[in-house]
Amino acid sequence: MHLWAQVGRNINKYINFPRLIGECGGKNYHFVHPSADVTSVVTGTIRSAFEYCGQKCSACSRMYAPKSLWPVIKEKLLDVRSKLKIGDPTDYESFTSAVIDQKAFTRIKGYIEHAKKSPNLEIIGGGKCDDSKGYFIDPTIVVTEDPKDKIMTEEIFGPVLTIYVYEDKKLEEVLESVGSVTVYALTGSIFAQDQKWLARAFEVLKMTAGNFYINDKSTGSVVGQQPFGGARLSGTNDKAGGPHYILRWANPQAIKETFVPLNDVFYPYMKQ
Repeated sequence: MHLWAQVGRNINKYINFPRLIGECGGKNYHFVHPSADVTSVVTGTIRSAFEYCGQKCSACSRMYAPKSLWPVIKEKLLDVRSKLKIGDPTDYESFTSAVIDQKAFTRIKGYIEHAKKSPNLEIIGGGKCDDSKGYFIDPTIVVTEDPKDKIMTEEIFGPVLTIYVYEDKKLEEVLESVGSVTVYALTGSIFAQDQKWLARAFEVLKMTAGNFYINDKSTGSVVGQQPFGGARLSGTNDKAGGPHYILRWANPQAIKETFVPLNDVFYPYMKQ
């Protein structure tokens, strides 16, 4: 945003319009349908939300789970979360390690403190922050009663997963709201075995994510194989790693050569 502001202030000084590629943040989601395979949901969500301490632009930060599946999803999420080893990154048994610096630690801790104080939020796993040696934050799972709370709409860039449990009968209503509660559109994933619903959900959510996944985690992009990028305030969606990226810096030229002599100024319809 700073670069765009600079361009705007200095636009009259440039010979050409400056070209920028923006690869910014996200508030990435996993949306779970009642027909979803719970093991896939839990495995994909744990990896997406907590690998690299959630410090990945495509990391899952919010999840929508149906009430009918919530008890088993909750049980399995907490069980797997409790087994994650947080420690030295040189130890191959460590699932993840510390966040990058004090600034990140303070920012992420602020959202966890918000969760502790808010009557609409409940921390069901994690929540511990320790900067006595390094900047360690436990993988944290929060349940919200308000899908528009800031913890569901703002980028955190840390190991905090917030879950909204929806009534099964309100599936369509909640689905329609996914794209309107945040300014980002980077990655998103839907989980279901109902093929008809998957097709419907894709149509509803196609503008909510530049990289969209079906029955896979929101961090599922394979570097060098799948172009990556998002729209809205997630960036210019030029798709790094894809064929369109280089065109942002190119100057296409159209050339026309005519082989029929130009003999008449007047068009046929002008002649009587």
